[in-house]
Amino acid sequence: MPVILKTIILLTISNVFMTFAWYAHLKNLGSKPWIVAALASWGIALMEYLFQVPANRIGFTALSLGQLKMLQEVITLSVFIPFAIFYMQQPLKLDFLWAGLCLLGAVYFMFRTA
Repeated sequence: MPVILKTIILLTISNVFMTFAWYAHLKNLGSKPWIVAALASWGIALMEYLFQVPANRIGFTALSLGQLKMLQEVITLSVFIPFAIFYMQQPLKLDFLWAGLCLLGAVYFMFRTA
């Protein structure tokens, strides 16, 4: 499997855990003390790091640091939008499209060969 594909898969899995660690407590643990939410989030974040660290190590063998970061940001938005809409029941906004277009511009500049 190509390095970039491995990196994308691992970063996507990592981002799913990250998104739940950062935001799911707002829906599921809103009535609990913040320390409960923090401990639950830390547990989920551990899973995130178990995928994120290898993803970055693998990705850094073929991508520059800037490219790796930009790839992470695109994956983050790609994971966050369905999470916000389907899990958190947030409305679909045109701003998601504009943010995505801005990221595509950033991807262009990070991955172009100058």
